[in-house]
Amino acid sequence: MKWIALLAALSFCPSLMRGDDWSQWWGPQRVGVWRESGILKEFPSAGPKVRWRVPVGAGYSGPAVVGNRVYVTDRVVAPKTSTPTDPFERGKIPGGERVLCLDEADGKIIWKHEYDCPYDISYPAGPRATPLVEEDRVYTLGAEGHLFCFQYESGKVLWSRDFKKDFGARTPLWGFAAHPVIEGNKLMCLVGGQGSVAMAFDKLTGKEIWRALTAKEPGYCPPTMIEAGGRRQLIIWHPESINALDPENGKLFWTVPMEVRSGLSIPTPRQHGDLLFITSFYNGPIMLRLAKDKP
Repeated sequence: MKWIALLAALSFCPSLMRGDDWSQWWGPQRVGVWRESGILKEFPSAGPKVRWRVPVGAGYSGPAVVGNRVYVTDRVVAPKTSTPTDPFERGKIPGGERVLCLDEADGKIIWKHEYDCPYDISYPAGPRATPLVEEDRVYTLGAEGHLFCFQYESGKVLWSRDFKKDFGARTPLWGFAAHPVIEGNKLMCLVGGQGSVAMAFDKLTGKEIWRALTAKEPGYCPPTMIEAGGRRQLIIWHPESINALDPENGKLFWTVPMEVRSGLSIPTPRQHGDLLFITSFYNGPIMLRLAKDKP
């Protein structure tokens, strides 16, 4: 078991200010920046006060915090089964994934959803993608391609898709790890397969809206929205190239070849003005200058 602890750093401020919601990967605006006031410059010598601790199963996904709720995903292996001590070892490992909704005040479970999910991936500890919360819905993506949309208060499943069964995708070596992103009425994900490396689903119904791009494997880089050339662009970096799509219909705006070793297209692209920075473990970085005119 691992532990998730909510650290009440703001409890040391006289006003007990409430923090902004952290509703998705990299938080507000998906850029990893905390814009609040009253942030501590340093922790007390004894560390910030721990408000509560809750044991959860293993996993790599971060929690999403919205209002008075904390959403986290984990994995619980089947009885008399264990995760291999060598994380590179692969084989069918029975068990299930869970989505937990916890009370931010005390860590008590408000609701949970469990589903069977045998693993056959490297580093098989648990889910990779951080939950995404928008309005009254929570979206989660498991390591074996189970995509869910829940009603955030009750945990009712509003819709779900299975990337392998529904679209014939193959689980990447290290599992499905790209955090989904929302743009308008669309939830966009890396899926994989012929013509479907990237897919957009209606965020309310789960219905497919469009699919785009073909590659041997989808990689692990989160779909990323940027503003360039006077319009919104969806950046999809898979192990063969960097691509910009029209988020409305999946049309390809531009592509730049970039083959990376071992399928390791992982880090989130970062934009600074008209520059787009991407880096990879083996191949190193690349900087692109974005066109100022519409693609």
